[in-house]
Order: sequence, then C-alpha cells, then structure tokens
Amino acid sequence: MELKGSCRCGAVRFRLNSPTPVPFMHCYCAICRKSAGGGGFAINLGGDAGSLEVEGREAVATWQAPLEDPEHPGETHPGSSHRHFCKHCGTALWAEDPAWPELVHPFASAIDTPLPAAPERVHIMLDFKAPWVQVPTGPGEVHFARYPDDSLDDWHKRHGLLDG
Repeated sequence: MELKGSCRCGAVRFRLNSPTPVPFMHCYCAICRKSAGGGGFAINLGGDAGSLEVEGREAVATWQAPLEDPEHPGETHPGSSHRHFCKHCGTALWAEDPAWPELVHPFASAIDTPLPAAPERVHIMLDFKAPWVQVPTGPGEVHFARYPDDSLDDWHKRHGLLDG
C-alpha cells in the first residue's frame, strides 16, 4: 500500500510503500512516548526504505535516540534509531535504524492516507509507560512488558493483512 504523509506546517511531504500498513502496535517506551506520543504511546508502521520519497528534505531534522542500558545509563549505542521530524513544526515523521537499512517506520500520526482498522491492538514496552497512562484491557487488547512475540510482518501475516 502506498502511504503519503506530511508534517503539520506542510514543509515536509513524503511517500513510501508499506506491506504492513495496519496501525496496531502502541509503543509506550520513553523514546516513543516523549518524541511522538501525546497519548502516552506512539504507533509506528513499517515501510520499504528504498521507496521513501521526500519533498522538503531541507526541513527534516534527525535525532538519534539513546538506547537505555542499565550498565551505562544515558549512553547512545551504535544501532540506535534515528527519529526524523520537521524542524519547523516538530511533527514526528519516521524512524530508521541502521541495523535494518531496508526498513523505515513512519509514525501513523504523520500519515495522511486513510489507514485500515486493526483487528486488535498490541501494547508494548509497558514496563516504561508513564504512570498516568491507562492501558486499555479486554478483548482485542494484547499486552507485553517489553517486545511483542510477533514482528510487524508476522502480525500482518497472522491476521491475513500483509499488503503485496
């Protein structure tokens, strides 16, 4: 599925192909929560990095998110994700990780293309959620203290939603 996205002020527009366009995974880690998650979480989609086209790239700034390591607090480790955002309005656009150069992860909040509804919501990194956040429970709400059992591809395959 082709996804089109933009920032709030219109300085950046982008498009990419995504075989995994269903916004199902809510991440509550401190990086996602503080850089893109007004509701206490962020939703990242998966996309083909080779298909990413950007208009207004001069307005895109990048922040390398530090990985938290209990033995070395606050250090930035090689391979940590790079968060791209509009330097004019601050809109979170997409994340990339050098460990997986073929992937790009646009934030669902920056996507303008209508996205399919998810048959369930997966809540991850709950060990790091803010105390004020109330995580939904009940049917269709799946919880993980850290990482989920399925990858983006695996989850989409399991639900018959892999595009392409």
